[in-house]
Amino acid sequence: MLNVNIHKRLPGISIDVDFSVTEGILVIFGPSGAGKSTILNCISGLQLPDKGTISLKGKVFYSAAEKIAIPARNRHIGYVFQDYALFPHLTVKDNVMYGIPSRCKAGGGFRMTVLDVLEMLKITRLQDRYPCQLSGGEKQRVALARALMVEPDLLLLDEPLSALDHGNRKALQGELLELQRIWQIPFLIVTHSRKEMAVLADEVLFLEKGRQATFSPAA
Repeated sequence: MLNVNIHKRLPGISIDVDFSVTEGILVIFGPSGAGKSTILNCISGLQLPDKGTISLKGKVFYSAAEKIAIPARNRHIGYVFQDYALFPHLTVKDNVMYGIPSRCKAGGGFRMTVLDVLEMLKITRLQDRYPCQLSGGEKQRVALARALMVEPDLLLLDEPLSALDHGNRKALQGELLELQRIWQIPFLIVTHSRKEMAVLADEVLFLEKGRQATFSPAA
């Protein structure tokens, strides 16, 4: 279970949220500037809250009171960024492998191989290409593969479909639902699209100017 109870002050906005997720897809929904991406960054460890606690599967990642702040690299969380964040000088296969901790590349320790993940995302044929040779949908699949390669306990996705055309968006919605069913871990997806929310969400966290308006099962 993921438990998040945090406060974070930013210029012009204060973020206050308190929610828990056991399994399934939680959509964080709200307008631009509501603090959605900041919540993901705090959960991942890329930013620190000012107050509160974050824990996953009983492990405390952040506690202001106990002065605990586990580094992002030790949180075992996959993160798919809005701009994909692929390395232009690396092939698809090497981009995906970049997600594996260096200590594991030589000695194993992972149940899935790179080829397993590439096949799951239907991008095996692209493994020797570079990001500049990929479409938007292909880049998104590579970013997903890299995030899943570490076999995370939680997957964060920051507006993963916003830059895609209608066809790719619809296809990836289905693939995200299938991936969550296979991996059986919480997915937190940021969006400001009501259509995406309706298709993907098991639960919805509504944000208004950084404040948690409601948290409820999807209708």
